[in-house]
Amino acid sequence: MAEALKPVGPATAGTRAGAAPRPAGTPRTVGIIWALLALNTLGSAGAKTVFTIPRSLIQMATMGALVAAFVLALALNLRLRVRPSAFVFLLTLLLVPSVISSVQLAVGFGALFRCARLALFVGTLWLLSRWWDGSLTFVRYHIRMYFAVLVLVAAGLAVSPATALPEYYGGRLVGALWPLTPPQIGQYSAVIIGLTVLLLLGRRTTAAGAAVVIVPSLVLLAMTHTRTATLGLLIGLGLAIGSLVLTSAAARRFFAWAVLCAAVAAVVFSSALRAWFLRGQSQENFANLTGRAKVWDSLLAAPRTTGETVFGTGLGDKSFDGLPIDNSWLAVYNEQGLIGVTIVAAMITVLGGVALLRPPSLPRACAIFLISYCALSSYTEVGLGDASAYLLHLTLAASLLAAPATAAAAPLPAVEIPRRRIPRWARR
Repeated sequence: MAEALKPVGPATAGTRAGAAPRPAGTPRTVGIIWALLALNTLGSAGAKTVFTIPRSLIQMATMGALVAAFVLALALNLRLRVRPSAFVFLLTLLLVPSVISSVQLAVGFGALFRCARLALFVGTLWLLSRWWDGSLTFVRYHIRMYFAVLVLVAAGLAVSPATALPEYYGGRLVGALWPLTPPQIGQYSAVIIGLTVLLLLGRRTTAAGAAVVIVPSLVLLAMTHTRTATLGLLIGLGLAIGSLVLTSAAARRFFAWAVLCAAVAAVVFSSALRAWFLRGQSQENFANLTGRAKVWDSLLAAPRTTGETVFGTGLGDKSFDGLPIDNSWLAVYNEQGLIGVTIVAAMITVLGGVALLRPPSLPRACAIFLISYCALSSYTEVGLGDASAYLLHLTLAASLLAAPATAAAAPLPAVEIPRRRIPRWARR
């Protein structure tokens, strides 16, 4: 896997005179820290596994991963050198309504625990920002980590197909060795497929290496029957590749073939695609988004005090009356109020604005894919207001949009002034 994602050509970065010195490369420990952050966002509740794992043990593992990530990041960056980041700054501001609403203990002491978790998550991102240089280093970390998760999912499918394709999820793929839900698996599959396709178009990996990641991930994505992840992948890739069309011949060829194949598939496999998309649901059930709309209406109609409207009710489990909210904006409104919604909207707006202002490049295309995927998924998934995989995707986009790290201005080379030959008459 590591060999498949090695860069094909050398990566260069621009330099500016008089700039701060650039860290000498990215330590390998940074990749471990990124993997620990991803492990923390896997969650502790999901499908039934082959071997029953106590939820408390999973929570200890995920929370321990976050603590370990923070400690390692602090050990690597003892001088607390950070790079300015509007995204992480806004994420830090999100702690304010989270703490104000959580200290009321309306949802129990778990709210304060989640605030501490979010604070550790944000603190680790600040410490890692030192190594954000607009390169693709963190993209490779991201792909390798989530591909390892998908390997675990595939292993569970091989060990116990009945557990991995349970009836209570309608035969959709779940994690049989680690409790992962179909939307989670679909999300991880879609994200690494999109990033790997972009690396291939940018000639940063080989076709064989990309196939190792893309083909099995596509199979797992199809087995999850996750509509949000599929649409996010298609729309996000369309926008990302569209940003490269004017500067990349490979992107133009891929875009043309993709449009042609999509048109043929829409005609030839229309009935099969429609059946896969509906997942056996009725038109009425599909229209109200599998019951989500009823929860959303109840949440918006519930009476609230002025404080709850402005600051929310505190960080909870993203549910309302025992039912999942399944909408990031309503979940943030419920837990962090209108202030939280404003901050999250500013995060997305800032990232999108910076991406539009950057010149066309492969890192910019990857950032556009991640931003558009998270923005689209926020309609039926939660995670923009708490430590989650979606925030990690957006953090990766922020690292890709960071200005290239610069080397210190090198001193001018010493110039040897030739000695002037003195005429003989002047020596006398």
